[in-house]
Amino acid sequence: MKSFKRINYAALMVIFVILATSFAVCFNALGAGHPVRPGNDTVGSGNDAWWITSPTSGALVNHTSWVLDALNSKPVVVYVHLGCSYCKPQTDAMAEVVKEYGNNFTYYDIPADGSDARSEPALQAYDPNGNATLVPMTIIVTLAPDSSGKVQVVWHSTEEVTGKAWIEDYVKDAIEYYKANSANWKK
Repeated sequence: MKSFKRINYAALMVIFVILATSFAVCFNALGAGHPVRPGNDTVGSGNDAWWITSPTSGALVNHTSWVLDALNSKPVVVYVHLGCSYCKPQTDAMAEVVKEYGNNFTYYDIPADGSDARSEPALQAYDPNGNATLVPMTIIVTLAPDSSGKVQVVWHSTEEVTGKAWIEDYVKDAIEYYKANSANWKK
């Protein structure tokens, strides 16, 4: 009987430790200062990650000079689009994010109708799929450490209409990453 109680007590203690550990892990994950979706808090090649190289080919990105120049002082958001009905929801969402956070990043609103020479280089450099470039293209560029800890230019883009929440999540992360890493960026 005595050994049975000891086994029960030991089993209860093991269960308690497992539950307490699980609770602590979940609590820490949920209590993070800045909420992030799975994947977008890392540098890599995943769909939600921040990229150093092309997520499809792994090739180095030929960053445009005007993006790199602007990156000397703030993260950069580039929005290449047409004035069409398909682009309108993204254009409206972008306007809301610019109104709310625009003082914290450099913003380029670029028409894709050929009237701005920056549109084609931006579309080519930051195409997330490595194939035909489509609009609207939303591009966010900031600074973050690579796997070895070296601060690099990182970016994320989409050719989809994502809405305000998606843009806002990446812009907030871009601002946070820039503040944390800009002092260590070797241009």
